[in-house]
Amino acid sequence: MAESRLPPSKSPPEASGGDLQVSTDARLEGGQTPQPDALGRGRGRGSKKRTARSARWENISRGLYRFGSNRLSMIGLVILIFVLLVAIFAPVIAPYPEDAAGKTRVMARLQAPSEEFVFGTDKIGRDIFSRVVMGTGLALQVGTIIILLATTIGVTIGAIAGYAGGWLDDILMRITDIFLTVPALVLAIAISAALGKGIINAMIGISLVWWPGFARLTRSLVLSLREEPFVEAAFGIGAGHMRIIFRHILPNAVSPIIIKMTTDFGFAVLTAAALGFIGFGAQPPTPEWGAMINDGRRYFPDEWWIATFPGLAIWLMVFSWNLIGDGLRDVLDPRARR
Repeated sequence: MAESRLPPSKSPPEASGGDLQVSTDARLEGGQTPQPDALGRGRGRGSKKRTARSARWENISRGLYRFGSNRLSMIGLVILIFVLLVAIFAPVIAPYPEDAAGKTRVMARLQAPSEEFVFGTDKIGRDIFSRVVMGTGLALQVGTIIILLATTIGVTIGAIAGYAGGWLDDILMRITDIFLTVPALVLAIAISAALGKGIINAMIGISLVWWPGFARLTRSLVLSLREEPFVEAAFGIGAGHMRIIFRHILPNAVSPIIIKMTTDFGFAVLTAAALGFIGFGAQPPTPEWGAMINDGRRYFPDEWWIATFPGLAIWLMVFSWNLIGDGLRDVLDPRARR
């Protein structure tokens, strides 16, 4: 009887150390191995994020280079940094900081600029240099609050009007037109007079007449952006109206708004000084530049220093912000790019 020969059984090949390491590292939590396409998608998303991040930094570096290549903008930036440092270290820089609180020196009144009093003294002997330096922080604070309030009101109204359209757009824009028909300074004086004298009421009054410009600008930007494909895509996936406005439209319209904020900052400080000049701004003894010019008006031109140095401080502030605004326009405005 012939013997039946069975094929020899083959033992499974032994896994090498490298193969075992690869299989172990490839396991996910739960004992499942990842699919190749899932790993590819993960690597693709990571590379896209890195590409977007590098492109963003490249745009920032180009913008900084473009801003730095503008000599006038750099001059404005240097002046503004100098003003900020003066405002921060005002109590240290001012030789007589107590003069900002109302201290008087009757025996030193109306002294011309000298080694002791660099900018001279006013009618009650207060050091003009100390008061100008101590008033720098107040001017920056006033301008910042006015611009922030006006931007908040104007951007909100303009965005809602431009996105909604129809009768709501008509009503909001007619209200805006009413504010625009009255000169800003006259309306600010009227509002400040109704609220009462004081720097707080002056800032509120100026903010209430400054927002129409931001509303008009924002409305025009929203009208041009609301028909873009990314807005339609956001609406198609179920995003709410407020999310579309404040999450998708306004971030793409922020550049012109920033430009307007910087160019309007100096004029807001100038308007606040005008209210202080006629007595509706900061009240004595607060070292407000407009009120200081008014104090020296009756002594001009003999005691010229009383009104001249606060006026030069206002000019320096407005000049620096205008130069910075022009530089930001070159960086942020696509129409200015070549």
